[in-house]
Amino acid sequence: MSLSPDQIDKLTEIVNIGFGRAAASLSNLVQQRILLSVPEIRICSVDELPNYLSLPSSQVTTVHQIFHGWLNGDAILLLDTESASILVNLLSGDAPEARPLTTSDREALIEIGNILLNAFIGSLGNILKVKIHFSVPRFYIEAIHELVNALHVGENEIRHTLVIKTFFETRDSHVGGYVVIILGIESLERLCEALDAPSVSS
Repeated sequence: MSLSPDQIDKLTEIVNIGFGRAAASLSNLVQQRILLSVPEIRICSVDELPNYLSLPSSQVTTVHQIFHGWLNGDAILLLDTESASILVNLLSGDAPEARPLTTSDREALIEIGNILLNAFIGSLGNILKVKIHFSVPRFYIEAIHELVNALHVGENEIRHTLVIKTFFETRDSHVGGYVVIILGIESLERLCEALDAPSVSS
């Protein structure tokens, strides 16, 4: 399954609105200007995900936020472990250097994920005029194959991933990451139908 150019344009607009809200919240939180760019959006299957992601190592940090309602799925902020530590440093005003993650780093990443994922899914719900509810975010450090295997557990329907590549940019540097939205086939079809509706303008 893939998105049409018009669907991608509309979805990109929604993502930019959500990421704009998230960037404003993060900027207020850390008292410096944060930008979130969206260079690429793509749909791929769960099994294709490891090959699609450009990661320097197999281990990743993830913040998961389950959502349900009109759409059901799992929203994930995904960064390799080095990028995760650099991101925390950037947002705290420290030098953008990789280092082991501390307990406070993990808490900061949960807060970043919570802000970003809520802003995007919330904007999606607002623009499509549907209700979507969120669970409490969860943080993991895991191998990418463990992440993919976990997405298959207990699920019978074919699952797809909506992958949004993004960059967190500050005045000093930038770091890349991904927002991965896991959707079942029914939710993905609902999303595609909604993007085709005349009321959703690009």
